Amino acid sequence: MEEENTKHSPYSRFNCNDLILRDELAVDRTLLANERTLLAYLRSGVALLIAGLSIINFSLKDWFWVVGIACLPAGILTSMVGISRYRRMKKSILLLRRQSGM
Repeated sequence: MEEENTKHSPYSRFNCNDLILRDELAVDRTLLANERTLLAYLRSGVALLIAGLSIINFSLKDWFWVVGIACLPAGILTSMVGISRYRRMKKSILLLRRQSGM
């Protein structure tokens, strides 16, 4: 199973035995970038939820209420997409690290 994941990994082209310090640091930067991306997705999801609740609370017309209701699942979906992408990328990065013995 791990070999199948390695073939589809963006890091599969690297020979893990040939990694130097620069490459190891690049993997660390990629991990940090992955975490920042997750936080951006979560921040966007929370902003959509808050916007939806605020629009619902202060809506004077029916179509505002519909827009507010639409923001709620959009916020939840945004957060779920971010978590899914984060887990998938982290799995690929950790697989590379495990193979290289970092």
